[in-house]
Amino acid sequence: MTPAGSGRTRAALTAALMLGPAVILLAAFTHYPALATLWSSLFSTPRGARPARFVGLDNYAALAADPIVLRALANNLIYALGTVPLSIGLALLMALWVNGRLRGTAALRVAYFTPTVLPMIAVANLWLFFYTPDYGLLDRITHALLGWGPTNWIGSRETALGAMMAIAVWKEAGFFMIFYLAALQAIPPVLYEAAAVEGASRATTFRRVTLPLLGPTTLFIAVNAVINSFRLVDHIIVMTQGGPDNATALLLTAIYDLGFKFWDTGQASALTAVLLGILSLIAAVQFLLMGRRTHYR
Repeated sequence: MTPAGSGRTRAALTAALMLGPAVILLAAFTHYPALATLWSSLFSTPRGARPARFVGLDNYAALAADPIVLRALANNLIYALGTVPLSIGLALLMALWVNGRLRGTAALRVAYFTPTVLPMIAVANLWLFFYTPDYGLLDRITHALLGWGPTNWIGSRETALGAMMAIAVWKEAGFFMIFYLAALQAIPPVLYEAAAVEGASRATTFRRVTLPLLGPTTLFIAVNAVINSFRLVDHIIVMTQGGPDNATALLLTAIYDLGFKFWDTGQASALTAVLLGILSLIAAVQFLLMGRRTHYR
């Protein structure tokens, strides 16, 4: 074997040894469970002495006829459409704010990032106090400023989902801010100097220089924000358990109810497969539409 061939073999072996553990873990804990869930969704739920039997797409047909599942799907779409743009926009505003030369910038960064490091269970209990009717912090503020009476924020169908969305935005925005802040600090100052020489206004500089260079970061954050909007339901389970009257039920809470309350593993697997399909489709659309306008150099 020539020295060049030996070098390539050694490099390939080194790459295989370094990537092997990650590939094994990814296959064992991501790909295999996903395929097993898809396979399980085609079988009925075993009950006692009755084993599971192949039912094809019957579980999916039952989900399509279930009004609770359809309500959870609609709620989740509203939840995603409300939390994703708000989280991304607020994260960008906070990053721009703390990236400037201000006194106390370090304290502001810590304050903005603190909600991210708090466990979601602790966050849920904190916001339970904020939303408590009559003597909760939110009711105190609205009564003092607007004269409103007591409001059952998480016990009313009209306000419960919005209250859950506010918690998600509060929790997520600080996390996304860190990525935007790192991207802003990586932009070469010479570009801003060139824009100033050309007489560009701040708005033009932001639109023509900053936003395009933040494209890769925005794409990354957008994909993660969409995934989180379907994945983060801890506060809903703690605070409302999907109520009142399924007003805050999401796909993941519906999967939890089907799998662990009603022990219907077949329909729970089918709904999990639907959720995976929705997330894959949304991610593909995001990469297709935003990827064309994203420049990495």
